[in-house]
Amino acid sequence: MAPPWAPHLPEDILLQIFAALDVPDLACAGSVCSSWHGAYTSLCNLGRWKQQQTPCLLYTAKSRGQSAACLYSLAEKKAYTLALPDPPIRSRYLIGSAYGWIITADESSELDLLNPITGDQIALPSVTTMDHVKPIYNKNGVVKKYEVWRHNDNPSKIRVFGLRELRKSFFVKAFLSSDPSTGDYIVVLIHRFLSQLSFARSGDDHWTLLHPHEFVADCVFKDGILYVLTQLQEIQAFDFSGPAVEQKLILDRIEIYYRYVRMYIVQAPCGDLLQIRVAYDHSASQPELDSMEEDGYFSEDDDLPCPAYSTSFEVCRVDLAARKRVQISSLDESVLFLGLGQSLCLHAEGYPKLKANHVYFTDDDGFMFLGANNRRRNIGVVSLSNTNIIENITSPQIWSNWPNPLWITPNPQKMNSAMGGSTEEVQAPSTSCRTFGFQHGWSVALLFLVFLLFVVSVSFRAPTKFFVCLPLNSALHS
Repeated sequence: MAPPWAPHLPEDILLQIFAALDVPDLACAGSVCSSWHGAYTSLCNLGRWKQQQTPCLLYTAKSRGQSAACLYSLAEKKAYTLALPDPPIRSRYLIGSAYGWIITADESSELDLLNPITGDQIALPSVTTMDHVKPIYNKNGVVKKYEVWRHNDNPSKIRVFGLRELRKSFFVKAFLSSDPSTGDYIVVLIHRFLSQLSFARSGDDHWTLLHPHEFVADCVFKDGILYVLTQLQEIQAFDFSGPAVEQKLILDRIEIYYRYVRMYIVQAPCGDLLQIRVAYDHSASQPELDSMEEDGYFSEDDDLPCPAYSTSFEVCRVDLAARKRVQISSLDESVLFLGLGQSLCLHAEGYPKLKANHVYFTDDDGFMFLGANNRRRNIGVVSLSNTNIIENITSPQIWSNWPNPLWITPNPQKMNSAMGGSTEEVQAPSTSCRTFGFQHGWSVALLFLVFLLFVVSVSFRAPTKFFVCLPLNSALHS
């Protein structure tokens, strides 16, 4: 039951308080009572929530069920549970995240965008509209398998995949140009074979292949331009603003192929592009998987090598004017997030719970899609000043190893309010904290404390802008 004093807090005061909360706490506060839910709805419709959201780790846990995802907040060091729409999240493959949305592949290898905070979901064009994929129908006209071939391959090299099999052999990583809540976005997909690129704009009913690019390692959108980094360290720029996509070579390839190296490209807070090389040690011994988190649904026998463990990081600044790379030894006050989601580089000053000059990474080893689903994921935090010491995000491990955990920046923006369509109110998501007591404890206690301060301030005729100066996030931990 909601506390009896809660409905009497003026909405403008609640909006000021809510605007200073990270999204997990905001969602908890929005579910306390009807008046707080109304403030939560107004805040989301107005887009006035705290914009500098600390990235969270999105994962699943077998104990939470097939349709629940969990969100581990680095800012609060607490886990939250999210009830997600069908299909069950533990039956999906996760192949990317950006702007608070994740890109998933279902059991028919079809792709969707999903916002775990709001539950909004967008179906992407069918995989059968891609240049390399042709559906095989049964006698009832239902797709039962897929034929796949490489670009310019002869018919003798056509391969056939079952509905569930295609996603583990075909999809690599996906990216977004902007927040899908706006209704105007581009999805870019790295896919097999040869790590090629295809894209689809919002509203498209098909995928378009970007010729003739291969061996793509990572992508990033900067100022509306897609920058593409290949395994040979070539960087290309693609401009989608016109009727035809225009491309430009930024940096030529380096004729060296690193077998056990991951490549990333990211925009730094200052606007520069950074190129990151992460070398992996495939010989490192690893602890056994917790049997309580094994999922027989994904269990497969295979002879694949053990998942790689990160061993070294190299960061270069891409000088676009001079068209060269400049190696740097430190991120200074910046923080990197690398993995299966869209790479991020943030300024630590705006995120006090993050460690400057550190890399927060999750596993995006290609073997994870090829039968290594239940192997322990490579997740941790490392300082660029000493990459030999890898810190755990949490201990013990709280996530299942499949679907693969990834970083996400929570986004409470509902599609309908952003697109100016229906006026249906924004619903607080089905969010529960690690313990029920936290949800209706710390969050409520914090706001009750603020309410008491408000009463005291009114008694002493304090200025009404007192709340703007209150360090709400700090108070939550006190």
